[in-house]
Amino acid sequence: MNMEVEKVVLDKAPQNAQYISNDIQKQILHIFATKARKTICRELGMNKFCILVDESLDESGKEQMAIILRFVDGQGFIRERFFDIVSVADTNALTLKNEICKVLGNNGILVENMRGQGYDGASNMRGSWNGLQALFLEDCPYAYYVHCFAHRLQLALNGAAKDVKVVWRFFLMLTNIVNFVSASAKRRNELNLIRKTELKELLDSGELETGKGLNQARTLKRAGATRWGSHFASITSLMSLFKEIKLLLLEISDHGPNQQFRGDAESNYIAMMSFEFVFSLVLMEKIMGLTNFLCQAFQTKTQDIVSALNFVENTKMQLEDMRENGWDDFFMSVVSFCELHCVDVPDMGGRYMTGTRRSCQQKDFITIEHAYHIDVFNDVIDCMMRELNDRFPEQTVELLTLSSALDPRNSFMSFNIEHICKLAEKFYPADFLPHESRALEVELKYFQNDIKRLPCFKEITTLPQLCQQLVETTLGENYCLIDRLVRLVLTLPVSTATTERAFSCMRIIKNRLQSTISDEFLGDCMILHIEREFANAIDNASIIEEFKSSKPRRVRF
Repeated sequence: MNMEVEKVVLDKAPQNAQYISNDIQKQILHIFATKARKTICRELGMNKFCILVDESLDESGKEQMAIILRFVDGQGFIRERFFDIVSVADTNALTLKNEICKVLGNNGILVENMRGQGYDGASNMRGSWNGLQALFLEDCPYAYYVHCFAHRLQLALNGAAKDVKVVWRFFLMLTNIVNFVSASAKRRNELNLIRKTELKELLDSGELETGKGLNQARTLKRAGATRWGSHFASITSLMSLFKEIKLLLLEISDHGPNQQFRGDAESNYIAMMSFEFVFSLVLMEKIMGLTNFLCQAFQTKTQDIVSALNFVENTKMQLEDMRENGWDDFFMSVVSFCELHCVDVPDMGGRYMTGTRRSCQQKDFITIEHAYHIDVFNDVIDCMMRELNDRFPEQTVELLTLSSALDPRNSFMSFNIEHICKLAEKFYPADFLPHESRALEVELKYFQNDIKRLPCFKEITTLPQLCQQLVETTLGENYCLIDRLVRLVLTLPVSTATTERAFSCMRIIKNRLQSTISDEFLGDCMILHIEREFANAIDNASIIEEFKSSKPRRVRF
């Protein structure tokens, strides 16, 4: 119980008051949640906003829809605020739209001010005719839909893995090994004991150092179906525990409880100790290390669309450089890993038969090194590049292309007045009247001179920094049209990661032991749990006073 509330209210309350009953507590909680939403609405004001929406089943099997508002506040900072979670009867696009409009309308938020929509790639969300994005575009033609970048990246990596047979086999074997080792608590405990023994020997020999955060207990990570980043965690955990897992599989294959366990352990051991598996393990660890950084960047709340596209281009450049110049260093790292863990390395100069025939008497032969270099290493990178180009096209999305003209990197190298004016005229005509469009061009010419002259623009590298600098230096008042356009571009969504974080919170509040929580109570709990900065700022005494004034004093609960 809050001590301040107890002192101010409960000590002075009549003896028959039941402020600590469940019903009263829920009503007070609802007042708290309402105040938090009103605070978010005040922070939003009349600024343009974007909605991020996703659905998920709760513990009781109900379909819940999380609604997130993304906007730029008065200080120039990007905000993604959890606003509500709504139980929906179905995931039909019209049903979702009606529920979203109801939530926005009840809080005085105008749909006409919507300037972006962020969803995953499900047909009911992105459909061009009857999808949720199409229905909102009928009411607000400037609420542009952006497919979640994190989801696009997941689809790109998934497609690349399926296209290369060696990599596909690798992930199947990886899943089998992780499932076998993690299937029982006994095997996990045996793995921990082996690791402790290995660590003790290394510490005694001086090969490892002790210190805070070093030599922590580790476990194998399972790869999730909806988060490709979990595959990277699964790969890195296997690499760090490779020796311990090898010893565990040998132990089970020799002294397992029955023939089935011994056979499964032996087959997993043989697969793990093959050169093909180790080659794929090291290759995917290196490639997915690059893409994991990209995945984490996409899930940042303050990420903007221009920076996200720059990250994609940077990743493509690194993959291309790895393909052209990275084979020798990569192959040496594979050989080093094999030598460390006693994995046999084949004679790379030996002949590798492709299995295809040119004639009845002749077969095609290539060296083993050539096969791994061209047919695996290059092929994986080529597939990755192809998928990234398909999922993140450079020229097909004109809105994103024109938005990059505002990119402040490299001293505004991409700054292009013609493209910026076209961006405002074509995509935001409701926000720029004809005379303002002409005035914008004049502002841009003055601004172009100032970014070369004023030192405050020298260190700016991202669009959010530019927006904040315009506010801090009050230049946003002089360049009000540029400031308006920058805020509109920053409002465009990058990913729906915030909605998924909301679902993680939902599973904490509405769990197996509390599966009967009402939908309204769930929403109130979640907004107070997620937006704690607003909940903590609410004056407790004012909550009680508001509650008292909303109920006749003679009513007992």
